[in-house]
Amino acid sequence: MSRKKRILVVDDERDLVDLISMNLQRHGYEVFTANDGKMGLELARKQGPDLILLDLMMPGLTGQEVATRLKGDPQTATLPILMLTARGEETDIIVGLSLGADDYVTKPFSMKVLMARVAAVLRRKVGVDSAQQMISNGPMIIDPARHEITLEGRPISVTPTEFKLLSALANARGRVLSRDQLTDRIMGAGVLVTDRAIDVHVTAVRKKLGDWQWMVHTVRGVGYRLLETREEEG
Repeated sequence: MSRKKRILVVDDERDLVDLISMNLQRHGYEVFTANDGKMGLELARKQGPDLILLDLMMPGLTGQEVATRLKGDPQTATLPILMLTARGEETDIIVGLSLGADDYVTKPFSMKVLMARVAAVLRRKVGVDSAQQMISNGPMIIDPARHEITLEGRPISVTPTEFKLLSALANARGRVLSRDQLTDRIMGAGVLVTDRAIDVHVTAVRKKLGDWQWMVHTVRGVGYRLLETREEEG
């Protein structure tokens, strides 16, 4: 029998935390809660949950700061984060995604929507963990079994969503994938996201690729493709 998925809920609205926790438990998840960023950060490091539901705006240590610290620590960098934000403006969503969040839900939200997004993020993580075939693309090697990406033997730390993004581009073998195609392959068909969500994940991936950021090539007006050599840019 497989163990229950473990979810950490971090939000300063105690009534909302209780409501989310009750619904998660009804869906068979094991739940941990924190009402401030400091406690949330400590629990994330201690418990190593399968998913973190993290409020973006909290007094004291904000969700932004928590996400930044988690993604900056190799021990917690790959923990999936679903950002909860009271603001629906695109700029606030972009901030959350640029910090390394795998998905977002804007308040107020229905519990059905939240449970669906939780399940979708966890499915993406399972998909990353269960695939076995290694993919090579120039200096890049993608090892799904280890959830590891290396560039000339140097490992880089990526989130499950970023891993799926690079895997999708690598599996396309040089073909261009549109933003809609990437959304379907990474987030799942029918998931509504802001038009810039994929662009934000691409920007984060390029930053982590460093000197190899040229590999993720923009085809203007179409989408993205993965290059093997710099000569292909032209």
